[in-house]
Amino acid sequence: MNVIDGSGAAGFTADVALAGDRIAAVEPALEGEADEVIEGAGRVLAPGFIDVHTHDDRAALDAKLSLPKVSQGVTTVVVGNCGVSLAPSPVRGNGEVIPPINLLGKPGDFAFPRFADYRARVEEAPGPVNVAALVGHMTLRARTMDELERPASESEIAAMRADLAEALEAGALGLSTGLAYPPSRYAPTSEVVALARDVAAAGRLFTTHMRDEANGVVASVAETISIARQSGVRTLISHHKCCGEGNFGLSATTLAMIAEARETLSIDLDLYPYTASSTVLLASFARQSSKVTVSWSDSHPEMAGRDVAEIAAAWGCDQATAMERLRPGGGIYHQMDEADLRRILTFPPSLVGSDGLPHDKRPHPRLWGTFPRVLGHYVRERGDLSLEQAVAKMTGQTAGVLGLKDRGLVKPGYHADLVLFDPATVLDRATYDDPEEPAAGIDMVLVNGETTYEAGAMTDHRPGRFLAD
Repeated sequence: MNVIDGSGAAGFTADVALAGDRIAAVEPALEGEADEVIEGAGRVLAPGFIDVHTHDDRAALDAKLSLPKVSQGVTTVVVGNCGVSLAPSPVRGNGEVIPPINLLGKPGDFAFPRFADYRARVEEAPGPVNVAALVGHMTLRARTMDELERPASESEIAAMRADLAEALEAGALGLSTGLAYPPSRYAPTSEVVALARDVAAAGRLFTTHMRDEANGVVASVAETISIARQSGVRTLISHHKCCGEGNFGLSATTLAMIAEARETLSIDLDLYPYTASSTVLLASFARQSSKVTVSWSDSHPEMAGRDVAEIAAAWGCDQATAMERLRPGGGIYHQMDEADLRRILTFPPSLVGSDGLPHDKRPHPRLWGTFPRVLGHYVRERGDLSLEQAVAKMTGQTAGVLGLKDRGLVKPGYHADLVLFDPATVLDRATYDDPEEPAAGIDMVLVNGETTYEAGAMTDHRPGRFLAD
């Protein structure tokens, strides 16, 4: 079979032997007896895909909810992104879970007072994927501050730092921010730097949903670079994009800024391969979108899947009023340009993450299709990347940025997180109209040496682990 080892090097023909949860050998023609032989002729064996940007904090606790990831070859999910994490619990004194933290669940789902409690839950009842977890800045703010529409005081920053220290000690991969959202928008750069310095001191990662991905995207990249420079923290820009027609093409500027900063700083970025985003219903996001589709609504659940413009016309009101009536809810925002997407995807340092929202009633198709879409559409159909380049962006490069030890490569001694797929047929089948369709061309997935997906279905194996730095 053809082995693409995740390093970016050319694929090669080899046999791969496993022993327990590790890769024992990778050789042109292995000899000897084996308990089981899997024929991979005509297929590609690659490291299991690492979804660098997910909101699977709660989904990772329920094996049934892992099918969207396992079915596309994902073996590790990174949770706690965009400043939003399930732990430590951000439930406020009135029992409220503020948006967008409510993307992760209802108040009762936030049952982990400390980050260590969340880790313990993952380890006590593992699922079919490995879990690495960030702690969210917005979550820390919600725990600490009674009023979020202001900068944190020195004592509040100290309280956030204490929660952050507990999480880092308990194995958190690092800290994430969601500075574009109202609960974090009022946090000045200095507040973020104070926390980022602690992350840097611990040798962990800082990820950021930047303050503005539309009209202020250039300024936001500059702020992110400044945070990295002031704190010395390793930095990952989340789902880099340029939203709104007036900002199409600005990726040429932002990528040049990132490339220059990388000469002296550790700055990486990820993206998802779609020109629509998805999050809670926000008027500011809608203003930069050509179309907004409701993905869920607690007040009007029957409207999931319908466009806000159509709903507003039926209700005889403007779209802003319709969105207010639909809250709490989520939307899919068509707001990016394909040329920007392709420029970011082909930028050598970029990584791939789904940013999928597993609890949406009518989810964005990225939840089910991200990785096969890159392999099928952008590699095979468009030729924007080689298969080796694409696999590296999903595996070896990602493991390197995250600091995951002995994962992300098909190499002796590494954990046996593997995916076997057909390069001629692999493709996303999830669409905006039918978003929960499993991908084509994924034959088998193994996590820590155990099969988690085969013949189009999940197995009963639950070999996932919590991956601490």
